This record gives sequence, structure tokens and C-alpha cells, in this order.
Amino acid sequence: MAVKEAARTTRAGADRSRSGAGGGAGTSGGAGSTLTAGRAAQELELKRGEFDLAVHLGLVGADAPPGGGRPRVRREEVDRLQAMDGFPESLRDRVRTAGTAEGAALLGISSVRFSGLARIGCISPVAFYLNRYRAVVWLYLVDELAGFGAKEPELLAGRSPVGMRTMLEAGVDWRARNWRSRRIDRQLSRTEDPWARAAVQASALDAVQLAEVVDDPYERAYLARVRPEPDRPGSVSGREAMGQLMLADDPDEILWRRVNLVMELDRARERRSAPRPGGEPGSAPVPVPPRTREVLDRLPGRAAVATVAGPGLLARIGLGRRRSRDH
Repeated sequence: MAVKEAARTTRAGADRSRSGAGGGAGTSGGAGSTLTAGRAAQELELKRGEFDLAVHLGLVGADAPPGGGRPRVRREEVDRLQAMDGFPESLRDRVRTAGTAEGAALLGISSVRFSGLARIGCISPVAFYLNRYRAVVWLYLVDELAGFGAKEPELLAGRSPVGMRTMLEAGVDWRARNWRSRRIDRQLSRTEDPWARAAVQASALDAVQLAEVVDDPYERAYLARVRPEPDRPGSVSGREAMGQLMLADDPDEILWRRVNLVMELDRARERRSAPRPGGEPGSAPVPVPPRTREVLDRLPGRAAVATVAGPGLLARIGLGRRRSRDH
């Protein structure tokens, strides 16, 4: 063990020397230096997909450069993780994922039952990849699967509950929706800037939906500019799949994202206005009507929106003009 620890220390010191020597890996060799994502993954002995997942889960702290671009990792953060007990296995275990077959084997159930539990939202995917047929294969955190098995053993054996069978017969599949929700919640936790938070909410809406909610083209352009840079797969097909999966596709989910976008926009406009040609952002906050988050957070659907807020809010989220037809 002592030999292994000494070798690890020597290797880490050599890596730090190389990162400060050049090649763009870090800004300097001492405290305060930063590493590229690729270099940080190498030093943490993680595959690139594992590293991206670790950043997404908040296990590895990463900072976005002020001018945009790929996140960078502070030298101190890498040193902290390398000093953890059991490194690198302890870090790898926390980002270990399993597909349907492996996940079912871990829980001791059939793949069909595992898929059913995932479809109705009992277990939520954290990542995905495309197989050779370009079909989406969802991945689940092994730690979360173990926790679910320990907490809900009754769902793993015997006949499936009636509610579960009813949902599956109705074609319910919340895997993509839950993946989006986890992703959005994590991105929101990384920023306090109201315009960046609005941009995260806007990322779940397609161009038409977004234009219905945000009719100012300068605000839409600003949302696109401050939107956090997503981790995108390297292949063209992977990027296309990511682009599709990031968009809300259920009416209730779309409505929820619209309402949340309106609330974030209210706060953003109060802080500063979106920049316009010949002007600087932040000089003229836009007056907005008062909003009651406690009420809106309980809204289950369009009817509740109309009941609580009336046609005014429906118009603001782009649904007011269709009210009579929907009714």
C-alpha cells in the first residue's frame, strides 16, 4: 500500500510539472492554475465520459471561462480528489453506470421489469449513448440502483402493482423527461445569474415555443449567448440525439418549462435588461408584474394556471391566444 501511495504521489507530481510546463494544460504550475477537461480527466484517471458525468453530478468542480468555452478544473480541485481515500477507485465507483441488462442483474429482476420501473420514473437515467443502430441506450447510476433496491424491495418481486401496470399499458415513458429534469436542475444549481437561469429553462423549448414565450428577439439572442455550454457527444449522431432529447415533448412538461421561464425572466429583467444595439446591459431594468412563486410552484397544468393567474399569465407564456380553442 505504501509503495502504491508513493507511486501515486510521484505520478501526480510529474503530472503537475507537465501541466505547468506548457501545452495549454494549465495557466501556471502553482496554486490557482487550471487544467483543461481532458487533462483533468487524465490526472483523475477517468474516461472522458466518466469525467463529464462527474462534473455534471458536481463530484468534480469545474469553472466556465469568462468568455465562454469548455469548463476548466482548478489545480486545487484535482489535488483534493487525488488525496481522497481509495482514489481513483472511490471516484470511479461514484460515476459507475449500468444499462438495462446490467441494472436488472444488479437488482435481481428481469430486463422487462427494470425497463418498466424506469419508464414510470421509479429510477431515472443519468446519461445515454447511441448503439450501433443509433438507438438511445439509457444509463443509470449504480449507486442509485442499489439505494432503490434497498428502499423499495416490494417493487422488485411479485406481481407489479396495478398502478404500474396501468401506466405502462397507457404508454407512459418518463425516461427522457426525468433525464432532462436532472440535467436542468443541476445546471440551475451552478449559477445564480438570473439570465443564465432563464437560459437553462429556455433550453428545453424549441425555437417556436421559445418565440411564443419570449417575443423580444434581443432577449432571445441574449438567452442564447448566456446559456451554459452543454456537454455534447463527439459524434454528429450523438449531438443530434442530444439536441432532440433536451427538448420537452410532453404538454405538461412544456407548460411547466414555460411557466418557470416566465418567472426567471421576471427576475432577470428586474436585475438588468438584455443588451441591445448601441446600449449596455444592466442600465435599464424592465418593470415586470409581481409574481407569487409559492402559488405557481403548485400548478399541475394549464387549467390551474388559468384559475390562479387568469388569461394574463396564459398570454405571457404564449398560450392565451389559443385559450378559446382549447376550451
